[in-house]
Amino acid sequence: MTQRKLLGMCAALCLLGGAQLQAAETAPYQPTWESLAGHQPAPEWLKDAKLGIYFHWGVYSVPAYRTEWYPRWMFYDSAIFTNFNCSDVFKHHVETYGHPSKFGYHDFVPMFTGEHFNPEEWADLFVKTGAKFAGPVAEHHDGFAMWASKITPWNAKDRGPHRDVVGEMLAALKKREMKTITTFHHERNLQRYKETWKQELEKWAQKSPRKSFPNSHFPYIPGMPTASEDPELRMLYGNMPEAEWLEKMWLGKLVEVIDAYQPDIIWFDSWLDCIPENYRQRFCAYYLNAAAKWNKEVAIVRKQDDLPIGFTVNDHEKSREPNIQPALWMSDDTVSTDSWSYTADMKIKPVADVLYSLLDIVSKNGVLLLNISPKADGTIPDDQRQLMLGLGAWLKKNGEAVYSTRPWIIAAEGPTSSPKAGLNHSVEFLKLKYSAQDIRYTAAKNGKTVYAITLGAPQPGEPICLNGFAKQIDQIKNVRLLNGQKLDWKKDGTTLRVTAPATDETLALAVAVELQ
Repeated sequence: MTQRKLLGMCAALCLLGGAQLQAAETAPYQPTWESLAGHQPAPEWLKDAKLGIYFHWGVYSVPAYRTEWYPRWMFYDSAIFTNFNCSDVFKHHVETYGHPSKFGYHDFVPMFTGEHFNPEEWADLFVKTGAKFAGPVAEHHDGFAMWASKITPWNAKDRGPHRDVVGEMLAALKKREMKTITTFHHERNLQRYKETWKQELEKWAQKSPRKSFPNSHFPYIPGMPTASEDPELRMLYGNMPEAEWLEKMWLGKLVEVIDAYQPDIIWFDSWLDCIPENYRQRFCAYYLNAAAKWNKEVAIVRKQDDLPIGFTVNDHEKSREPNIQPALWMSDDTVSTDSWSYTADMKIKPVADVLYSLLDIVSKNGVLLLNISPKADGTIPDDQRQLMLGLGAWLKKNGEAVYSTRPWIIAAEGPTSSPKAGLNHSVEFLKLKYSAQDIRYTAAKNGKTVYAITLGAPQPGEPICLNGFAKQIDQIKNVRLLNGQKLDWKKDGTTLRVTAPATDETLALAVAVELQ
C-alpha cells in the first residue's frame, strides 16, 4: 500500500468522523452518558433467546498451538520470559517456523486459507444447536479484520481466505431469521509502550510476562516486526500514534461493520476501559442512532465496568451469577476446557457440562454466548459438532422450559453450591459437577407455569424432591413432562415429590418437569 493511499484513507476517515458528529447533533442519542442512558439495555428478543453462538476463527487458528494469544506469546523470548504457562510458545515458533524476527505473525496470513468455510452449513448447524443468535469474532486482539474492510489491508476479503467472513456469515444467519452478533477485542491492539519498552522488559523479565506490556497485545521489541515502521505492518501490529489509531482503527472499524452489516448485538472483550471515554461515547451514540434508523432493537454487551450498566448488558467470562439478577446478563464460555481458538490438542467438554451451565444461567436471568473453535481451513471438528448437536437435541424436546422464560421466585436448590461471578473464579466453575438433586427453576412469561429441571438423570421411579414450592405447594394441580406425559406426584409437607420417569437419550442428561 502506498503512502499516498494511506494518507487518503486517513483524510477520508477524518471527514467521516466529522460527519458522524454533525449527524449526532440531531439524532436520538447524543455522545454523552446522560443521553445514552435512555436506551433500554436488553431487547425482549434477547431476553427470550437464551443461547447464542460465536466463533474464534482467524489467523491465530493457523499455528493451532496453546491459545488464541499465540500472536503475543510468540514474541516473548523464552530465554528472557520464564516460568509461565505459555513460555514454550516462542520455542515452538522458532522450531516450527523460524525466529519471529524473520517469520512474524503477518507471515501466517497467507496460511489462513479457510477453503472449507461454508456459512450456509455453519448457520444450519447453529440452528440445530438451538441458538437464536450467532456471529463471528469480527476482530480479535491481533489487528486482522474478518470483513471486507476498506480501512486496513489486513482483512479476510483481501488476504488469507479472500472471503468476507462477517458479511457472508451474517447473511446466512439472517436468511434463517436468526439475530446476529459481532464481537470486538481490538481495544487491546494499540501498542501503548513504544517509549517505555525497556522498562517493561526490565521490570517484568524476572516476574510475570503476563504483566509486561499489560494493555497491549503485541510487545514493542526493536528488531521484531511489532516495531516495524513499514506502513502496512504498523496497521496490523498497532504500532501507530494513539490519536490516529483511535480514530481509524478502533472507531473506524466499528463504524464500518455497523454500516455494512447492521448487527443486532455488538459485544466487547475486556480492556475497553483503555479507550478514552469520548470515543466510547461516540461509538455508543453512532450504533444506537443507526439502530433507530433501521428500526431495530439492539444490545451493547461489555465486561467489568467498561461502559455504564444502565444501557448495556453485563458479561461474565467463563463464570456465572450465583443468584437471580434483576437485569439480564450474559456469560461467554467456550466448548473446550482451555483455548478459545482451535488447537491440535484441545479438550472438548461433555455436552452435559455445557447444558447444565446453560440451565444455571437461564434460571438466574442470563444468556449463554457459547464459543466454538473452527480449524484454519474452515472445518468445524467433529467432537465440537457432536457437542452442539447433543445440546440441540435436548433443547428441541425441552426448549419450552428455556426459551422465552423468565426467572421464578427462586433459581436453584440442591447440594452443589455456586462460586462467585468473575473470571478469577473460572476454574471453580470448570470443576463443578452437578447431580440429579440439583434443580434449576424457570417460569413462563404468564406466570402460570413453572419448570423444574434436574441437572442430571434421576433413577426411574425415584422421587424428584422439589422444595421450592414451600409457600405455593397447594397451588400445584398438574405435573407432567414437556411431551405431555403425566407424572405421579404428591405433596409431602412443604416438599413436592415427583416420581422420576423412565429416561430416553435426552432425559438422561436432564429432566424438565412442567408444574401448573
